[in-house]
Amino acid sequence: MTLNPQAKNVLDSLKNPSKHELKEALAELNMSVDELEPFLQSSCGKPYYRKLLYKSDDVELLVMNWSDIECAPHDHGDSHGWIHVLNGTSINSVYEVNDNSLPKELFKEYHHQGKSFYAPKKGVHKMQADGTSGLVTLHLYSPPISGMKVFDLEKCAACVVSDDCGAWWPDEQRQKIKEIQLRKQEDGSHAS
Repeated sequence: MTLNPQAKNVLDSLKNPSKHELKEALAELNMSVDELEPFLQSSCGKPYYRKLLYKSDDVELLVMNWSDIECAPHDHGDSHGWIHVLNGTSINSVYEVNDNSLPKELFKEYHHQGKSFYAPKKGVHKMQADGTSGLVTLHLYSPPISGMKVFDLEKCAACVVSDDCGAWWPDEQRQKIKEIQLRKQEDGSHAS
């Protein structure tokens, strides 16, 4: 994709941006579903299709269109960023993770068209469309995501995935950088 010069200037100016600077940049981009629609494709049996729109050493911008499949709980490695809902409604589930224990869901949030929400470093969450209309989200992360950890709650395992894998258990062995066996948390207790 060729970003318009104003958008490219906004993103080029970001050097190790803070949470606030990322949010301001995402708002300044002011992108719409209509202008991004040509870059959306079928998710082909996955939770979403993602298209990288911009990447530098400091930030990456992606657009995602969602199927009716929820993604796996995951973190964003050492990255943090903002997710902006361009169309539809996102159900965002936030998890607590203690050491190598299975993530425990804390709460769900509904984010409607026009809203943004923050993804902190090492924060674990999962997203899905609420099913009423096509969910499309715009994501701005710093630095570009690398070392994302995906959780499989049924296998009681986690996997650090390659940069070309999304928030789902990898189909290909080469996408599995490191697999980790997790412990089940006992009810009412926390790992110390």
